[in-house]
Amino acid sequence: MQAAPDEILHAPIGPVAKAIAMYLRYDVCVPYRKVVEIFRVLFGLSSVPASLVGFDQKAAKMGSGIYEDLREKLRASLVAHADETSWRNDGVGHYVWFGGNENIAFFHIDRHRSSQVAKTIFGDFAGTLVRDRYAAYNGIGSHWQACLAHIITTVKEINREHALLPPSEKDEQVDLFTCRIKDLCSRACDIGQELKSGDLSYKSALRIEKRFLRELKSICKQPLRFKPAQTLRAYLISPEHKNLFTFLRIPGVPPTNNHAEQSLRKLVIFRKVCFGTRSEKGIKSHSVIPSLVQTAKRQGVHPLTFLKTLLTSDAATAPWIHHLKNRITSLSLIRQADRMRSPQTIYHQRGERT
Repeated sequence: MQAAPDEILHAPIGPVAKAIAMYLRYDVCVPYRKVVEIFRVLFGLSSVPASLVGFDQKAAKMGSGIYEDLREKLRASLVAHADETSWRNDGVGHYVWFGGNENIAFFHIDRHRSSQVAKTIFGDFAGTLVRDRYAAYNGIGSHWQACLAHIITTVKEINREHALLPPSEKDEQVDLFTCRIKDLCSRACDIGQELKSGDLSYKSALRIEKRFLRELKSICKQPLRFKPAQTLRAYLISPEHKNLFTFLRIPGVPPTNNHAEQSLRKLVIFRKVCFGTRSEKGIKSHSVIPSLVQTAKRQGVHPLTFLKTLLTSDAATAPWIHHLKNRITSLSLIRQADRMRSPQTIYHQRGERT
């Protein structure tokens, strides 16, 4: 007996319905019980949450090869974003880690939030990592870009804390310091938008970086009595200050890590709706399937189309995965050549406007 198109032999529920169930859960963030209700009311299909769990586990198993391939593609990228957020598995605290860029989304749920986990995700990644100041990422990448949006948020928190102090304990220099740092970071983000749109050349950006560094040095000249402000000041004048403006030197690097935060948003919503996972199999499903779904979307493939392909054929031959492999292979070759040249040479040889 041969299966007709879009059918699975000996399966009471077909791949289209299964794909819809996973799409509703992983892209629309609908709980299993509500998916069961939607199937009953709209399609007249009878199912139970346990069946949907089984669909997920089967899809995760079928997609595990692609998932591992995405990990390797991430490690070969020129630019990657990294972030993590809290998760719960069977009531125990875990973390969802994200690594990705405009082409790839890779999620990994882990019990730990250590540098070892970051290493298992990014491996020998040698590109530029866009990240916050969390120390677990310190050994990842040859360059990194600090998230300027995080610094602006830190400045706002400092202002709120400082405003609550009695007048006798306030440092009159703090408000001026935070105002100038916020303004500098905001202007830097605006420059990042101009670079992205092509309205500003990287040759001009190098001059702007020198000006920003002089301004930063002037702002941080005097020590501050308020400890949170002084902690930020110490960071801004430390050797790590070079990571504030990496985006002005390396094409394709943004000044903020908004990309990672937006990528994690679905799972944050999902965590609020479903309260996390209950088992190791659940951890695997909720690492693999969101990675595949979001990557498919970034490759211009609708999640339903991808999930149906995953369930009915050898997904490794799907056109979008071939496109992804070819694209990342090209980027890897560019990266190997870039290692042999200075950033300024790279800009000119790639045809950047000057």
